[in-house]
Amino acid sequence: MLPAVGSELITKARLKAKMWDRSDIVTIGSSFILRLSAYIFLRWIPGHHFPPLILTAFAIYIASIVLNHEYIFVALRKSVPRVVVDAHRKHDELVHGTMGTELETPAVYEEPKTSTIRSILLSGLPHPRLKAWSYATIAINALLTLFALDLVFRAPTLHSAENLRFSRVGFVDTTSAKVLLREPDSKQLPIYAYYKPEDSSFWITADKIYYLDEETDYTYPVTFTGLQSATTYDYALSNDLTGNFTTAPAPGTSAATSLTFVTSSCIKANFPYNPLNHALEIPGFKHLSDILASIPSPAQFMLFLGDFIYVDVPLRLSSTVSHYRAEYRRVYASPSWALPHLKLLPWLHTLDDHEIANDWSNGNTTPPYPSASDPFYHYHVSVNPPTPPYLLPANPNITYFQFTNGPASFFMLDTRTYRTTPDPLDPLNPNTTILGATQLQTLLTYLRTSEPSHIHWKILTTSVPFTKNWRFGTLDTWAGFPAERATVLSAMHYAERKLGVRVVILSGDRHEFGAIRFPHPQPYLLPPPPSLAPGALLSSRSRTVPPNLRSTSQSGPHEFSVGPLSMFYLPFRTFKQVDDEDVTIKYMPDGNSKVGVVHVEGVEGDRTKSLMRYSLYVDAELKWEYVLTSPAEEFWESSRGGGAGALGSGVQELLVGSGESLWL
Repeated sequence: MLPAVGSELITKARLKAKMWDRSDIVTIGSSFILRLSAYIFLRWIPGHHFPPLILTAFAIYIASIVLNHEYIFVALRKSVPRVVVDAHRKHDELVHGTMGTELETPAVYEEPKTSTIRSILLSGLPHPRLKAWSYATIAINALLTLFALDLVFRAPTLHSAENLRFSRVGFVDTTSAKVLLREPDSKQLPIYAYYKPEDSSFWITADKIYYLDEETDYTYPVTFTGLQSATTYDYALSNDLTGNFTTAPAPGTSAATSLTFVTSSCIKANFPYNPLNHALEIPGFKHLSDILASIPSPAQFMLFLGDFIYVDVPLRLSSTVSHYRAEYRRVYASPSWALPHLKLLPWLHTLDDHEIANDWSNGNTTPPYPSASDPFYHYHVSVNPPTPPYLLPANPNITYFQFTNGPASFFMLDTRTYRTTPDPLDPLNPNTTILGATQLQTLLTYLRTSEPSHIHWKILTTSVPFTKNWRFGTLDTWAGFPAERATVLSAMHYAERKLGVRVVILSGDRHEFGAIRFPHPQPYLLPPPPSLAPGALLSSRSRTVPPNLRSTSQSGPHEFSVGPLSMFYLPFRTFKQVDDEDVTIKYMPDGNSKVGVVHVEGVEGDRTKSLMRYSLYVDAELKWEYVLTSPAEEFWESSRGGGAGALGSGVQELLVGSGESLWL
């Protein structure tokens, strides 16, 4: 007589060899959802929707095995005896298990032909006769779940970075430099700050810090002043932190005709996920280090265009000030900063949504903005460039900036702090804004203001794309504010045609690369006076531009949008030109690490002209280059009555092969 448990398990095993029942479907379905979600979460998009989905699928998967596949936990070969049937007994008696002779030799049942090792491993469905492989498929699902939990919790649990001490270089101009210091150890106080020219042995005392506390998360911006232009300096702090920086060249000098810098956006540690990596390792930094080592002219700074932290990715764990601060500390605690060239590179920062909350548009008083802005001020604003000189009185809490370096003038916009929620039903609603009234008028003043003769470029940075060609998340970009966009774009056209400078927009956020130009409209619109209300449309003052100017290949301002520095890229295409207002030059979506290298160079023998070369690197490989000239052809047409000058059409797209750069 067969034991009841063994008989029941054998019956289940035989049935399962013939077909899947509902419990099998639940097991296979939950396993499929878990594995697909884990793959997307760990390798493609670490979205906050996936951890709950993965944990739920794993719970259902384990429950279905425990409740419906208990034969996995029973050693059938040893516990179930072989039954030798007397051929003279009735069939119905045998069916009821009432007859038979028990032998000590274990039974060997025929393996189901419909089940294979491959199907077990792929489906996640265990099999009673292949226990080792069944355990393996269960282990795969358990391991994927642990990987997901590791990505979410390892960094915040094991790396609070409360004892982090570091220094980094921020904004550097011709006569001064800013360095951020963090030192939580009160025993190091007071901290003395020293500096000296690189070729000197004499140290000069610049500052003495007596007090650091939690109010600033133990940070302090050291400012070195009275410096010589185009000079490399060493700095040293009495707590053994050291570094160096190079001041910008003085205006009008030959060195001031050239400039090289890098730009990107969006970083997340240990993504794509690797369980063997340090939890704070930033893979894209290795690519950035390689790029900095390969370019002919040293980069003078990084323009980082937002999403320095991802507080809500992969999962928002808190919205407190302490949590936001910890997120910043974890980035600065990354071992990747030790890679060559990174520590010495000055970083300048703009704010975007993931430093606050995804697609943030609720102003600067609504939670969690107050908590989010605290570390942004302490770690970034404190050593960023100065606020625009048009702002009177000066406000230390302003989060948009203006500076010049060599042949270029920069305006770093803040598209998060002052924006309102866009109105999809009434895009021209004058009550919606992406910049806020004060920042908009400051920007318009900047675009209308003539630059010194050595400045050939007005470069705007914006954390979100200016173009409306991105068809996914469109309302989060400038496309969600068409009236304000038209006002700013008209001012850019005016600057190119009337001021003899070229306008270039640098943006991030999209995790893709796009190059776009904005041809001059017809009729040509002069910018509004500074008193124009935010979002108001332009109307009366106009001038017709010759039709050939709209169609020339270099016509209008250009935008280069690049990202991420170290994050996911979208597996589907989101970019499409929909009209002739935003003309696509190049679209390159793939790559977990994208960096733009901008090199500006004067034209030998003619100080009225300048060239800009934009080089796109994807995973440290040079993929595309593009050259612009300044002034634009429109300026020559306007000021000289025709003729584009010696630089011809003013734009070239360079075909790049084998990773070889065509630098000037």
